[in-house]
Amino acid sequence: MDLPTLVNAAVAMSQERSLEAVLDHSITGLSKSDGVALARIWLLATDQGCGICRAHPETPDPPSLHLVASAGRPMSPQYRNEDWSRRNGEFHKISLGRDKVGTIGSSAEPIFIKRIEDDYKWILKPEWARTEGLRSFAGHPLIFRNEIVGVVAVFSHDPLDENEFEWLRVFGAALAAAICNSRDFDRLEIYQKRLDSENAYLREEVAAISGATRLLGNSEAIRRVVERIEMVAATDATVLILGETGVGKELVARAIHERSQRHDRPLVKVNCTAVPRDLFESEFFGHVRGAFSGAIKDRIGRFQLADGGSLFLDEVGDLPQQMQPKLLRVLQEGEFEAVGDDKTRRSDARIIAATNHDLENMAKTGRFRRDLYYRLNLFPIEVPPLRDRKEDIPILSRHFFDAACKRYQRANLKLTKARIEQLRNYDWPGNVRELQYVIERAVIAARSGPLQFDVPRAGALSPSADTAPNSGLEEGERVLSEKEMRQRERENIATALKRCNFKIYGAGGAAELLSMKPTTLSARIKKLGLKGIP
Repeated sequence: MDLPTLVNAAVAMSQERSLEAVLDHSITGLSKSDGVALARIWLLATDQGCGICRAHPETPDPPSLHLVASAGRPMSPQYRNEDWSRRNGEFHKISLGRDKVGTIGSSAEPIFIKRIEDDYKWILKPEWARTEGLRSFAGHPLIFRNEIVGVVAVFSHDPLDENEFEWLRVFGAALAAAICNSRDFDRLEIYQKRLDSENAYLREEVAAISGATRLLGNSEAIRRVVERIEMVAATDATVLILGETGVGKELVARAIHERSQRHDRPLVKVNCTAVPRDLFESEFFGHVRGAFSGAIKDRIGRFQLADGGSLFLDEVGDLPQQMQPKLLRVLQEGEFEAVGDDKTRRSDARIIAATNHDLENMAKTGRFRRDLYYRLNLFPIEVPPLRDRKEDIPILSRHFFDAACKRYQRANLKLTKARIEQLRNYDWPGNVRELQYVIERAVIAARSGPLQFDVPRAGALSPSADTAPNSGLEEGERVLSEKEMRQRERENIATALKRCNFKIYGAGGAAELLSMKPTTLSARIKKLGLKGIP
């Protein structure tokens, strides 16, 4: 070996950040050094941490020395057609303690064979060594900060002396440092990607919530929600927000996060309904490059993005069953693996979930894991529908009206008491979200004239007998008016209460009979005036 070639290779690899470039410079320099027949570099890794081993699961013995770079020039006609040069090519690994390379890796001691013909016990293929005319072997452990990284070794056509053996040791020390530095650069790049992802996500969130409402209202129902938010916000307890679509569950989640000690970290949202079924695991936990078709680069998952902050799982009832045990593991242990990677990662994310489904009933019927339901339901908050807090409609309407006028530049419009009363007389099946959109549509459509809300007016569903749409129809074909529907609902709930001896909660209660949440049934009983039924 010649020292100038090794020095030039060491200088070149010290300038590189990627492991691939470091290995390329090092193996090229070694193979071009005078007299070297074959140079090889092995790195210490667990099988699942190696892309080659993942393709060959038949030998699962971690940790092992994995051949990552090889270069050489066959001299004999017998081997002249063989290719000894490769980078992470053909599968090859050596267990620690086996043969000369495995012994170097396990003992952290070098091996120097000055004359191979006098010491064939270390040569796996003596006939190959004789045919190629190999004279010496030198191998050094790659050590950085007292940890073994791998092994570098050379076979030489020319006899090696003590100086050349020492040159290889120094070269190996520089190689070990360059390998570890490249790994540090990889980690820094991952952290930078995470910061970039967080910044992009936060910019999207700021844009998305621009002009959004706060938790507005003076009703007793909304005050109870605010009280429960204040109770749980300062803790790290998991919260399950229940309520119909459009009641403002995400606003409740934001209020909890903003009042928590995690408010300076992001609130990351995952809509479990919108994520494609085959991408859930990647969305939650991220993936590494090459994990599946189309994974051209590493991707950080939502749990890692929410580390130190809060993760809002919207519509968690739509979570596929195959994902439920993996989510449960993260909730219980705080650990997960990215898709295509065996490295265990941790996430300290506070979980806030929301659903419009009856998770308790889904758990009973096997459509949702019981243990996951109990874990999510640690502290439930039920957000009432807008029809059960109509006294809040005026303040909500004025808020949405002012925001819409500002956004769409409608300065001459007025929201009269008569229009607010029209809004109060509608039941709002789409809840607060529907109220917002109805007001925005009216503001957009109006110029300087009166607002026109496209909702039924009071009494509009009670037409006269001679013009009624039910005229001439059979009983089974009749369309019920709103008043008739409410009377039917009242009679149905009254019948259920009597059948269950006015028991609402628990097994055999009216809520179970009606497939309703007990809290929802209690609110309906109060609203329909059924508390005084004898």
